[in-house]
Amino acid sequence: MPILMYDLAGAEDERRISPFCWRVRLALAHKDLPVDTRPWRMVEKDAINAAGVTTVPVIVDNGRAIGDSWVIADYLEQAYPDRPALFAGPQSRALTKMTHHWTEQLHRLLVPLILREVLAHIDERDSLYFRSSRERAFGKPLEAVIDESPAAFQRFDGALSPLRRLLRESPYLCGSTPAYADYIVFGMFQWARACSTHVLTRGDDDPVRAWLGRIAGLYGGLAASASGYVSWSPKPSMQAGSVS
Repeated sequence: MPILMYDLAGAEDERRISPFCWRVRLALAHKDLPVDTRPWRMVEKDAINAAGVTTVPVIVDNGRAIGDSWVIADYLEQAYPDRPALFAGPQSRALTKMTHHWTEQLHRLLVPLILREVLAHIDERDSLYFRSSRERAFGKPLEAVIDESPAAFQRFDGALSPLRRLLRESPYLCGSTPAYADYIVFGMFQWARACSTHVLTRGDDDPVRAWLGRIAGLYGGLAASASGYVSWSPKPSMQAGSVS
């Protein structure tokens, strides 16, 4: 019986717009576990109550509901130890948790760049909740959060420096093969790709772009085939506002 996953969708069912859900989608594929994804909207809290959370991702496996992307990854590792590992031991898990926290900082720099386009892709049923909850979090109107200036793109690009340096030495964050740390960071870019036309990488020789293409092509092109705008093919066209 496949694992059921509640996956945040935009105005279109097939447009999946959560970076945290993408982490879990790729973790399930990494474990080679069958999954039935169900499009979910923010107002559908009752559907995920059993997990004790109010946001997705949520999975239901053998009747057990589990929420929070990190908790789900831990669960999958413990419940399916015979499948490919998401963490190669406790040291790897600790370093992956550091990547988890670092990516939260990247999110803060990314949100102003893509928020205008994210708003255009939110399902109308979620619009009021999304705006009110995010304005409480930011402490100001969403329009005041949006910043697509060259300086804002440069700040985000600069924050990618550790990632860029690592990927010049290794094909994946986790070495010669991908693991959960890769999916954590990739989920952020896939979220942007689902909603935004902005290119967030440099030219064709950018190791971040090459890595994005490698991850997008995994598992039969799971991420590459999803609804989105930017292509991480070898020679994507550059968009206005991108870093070059």
